[in-house]
Amino acid sequence: MKRKILTFILIVIITSCVAPKKCCGQLDLKKAFKFSTFYASVNGGTSLSNEDVFSVNTGVLQQDIITTPYDYNLALGVRKIARFGYENRANTFYDGTETSWSDGANVGKVSGLEFLFEANYKRQQGVDYLDQHHFIRFVADKYILKGEYLEDGFADIKYFETSQRYRYKTDNKLSFNVGLVQRLSEPYGYDPLADWMLDNGNLHYTYLAIQEGYTIDVFNNEYKDPQGNVVATSKEVWEEVVIPNVLYDYSERKRNELENTIQHSVVLGFDFYHYKKNFWTHSWANLMPYHLDNGIYSYEKYNDGQWLDYSGGLIFGYKYNKNLGTFIEGKYNKYWNREWYDFKFGINYIIF
Repeated sequence: MKRKILTFILIVIITSCVAPKKCCGQLDLKKAFKFSTFYASVNGGTSLSNEDVFSVNTGVLQQDIITTPYDYNLALGVRKIARFGYENRANTFYDGTETSWSDGANVGKVSGLEFLFEANYKRQQGVDYLDQHHFIRFVADKYILKGEYLEDGFADIKYFETSQRYRYKTDNKLSFNVGLVQRLSEPYGYDPLADWMLDNGNLHYTYLAIQEGYTIDVFNNEYKDPQGNVVATSKEVWEEVVIPNVLYDYSERKRNELENTIQHSVVLGFDFYHYKKNFWTHSWANLMPYHLDNGIYSYEKYNDGQWLDYSGGLIFGYKYNKNLGTFIEGKYNKYWNREWYDFKFGINYIIF
């Protein structure tokens, strides 16, 4: 594990130091952080409304109330990313809730060094998440270097990524790139429940629960956890409430026992940017068509062969006249068959 982490750190250092006169001690920190913004904020609001739950126990009607605590988002970050022409400049302050679609693009509005470091500790619908997005990007006429860390708790995805790409510019609007990508992540090709599958395709969850320390008394309808607490008094509650938690806890524990793996891939991509006051479009895409086999828990073995990882984004806006305009914005990612995306579209009509 330590060797893999050191290898990844070495890749990041080499990636950061390739740019001429920008390496390590030669980097002018004052210049690097010029025009950057540090921000911290707390946002909150009401969540789901209380829910009444009724049940009958020994002939007596009982009522319980399920309450969901308020939502909140604690954001902390620093960013230095030049705004594109279409991005809204109306906000006076960064508060961590902004959706900057262009952060996923391969190249920024300007060449040189750009970076983003942001962490959000949030609670949504009663569930706590930690979301992080950090990247350092250096863009030149002939190459792109980038190191990135992404953790999306809602999408259940987390990885480090570095990339080194050759860039070919057809003009000031369109460019293509090709290169290598290294990703450090948990072995997403590992299925902890595979050993518990029966020949008929069903999961032997009862035996798994017993192996985890649960006990079952079928005569008295008592199901106890490893500490001896009664967690269910009927088969329905056992299968619909307890077993899903057993499977989740078992899968998480088995995954956490494994070391992270480094995935080496080939990447192809493009970026296109055109802006006028009444019409703009910004699009980008990345495709990883080939991956090296990285060991026993390789996703290639889980997938039974090569697979396609890809990501992309589109930002489009058009003002038909001084009254009417329309927009489409979104980005999509699919790594190791895990998807996370955002989108929005609509129209604006201004009455003068």
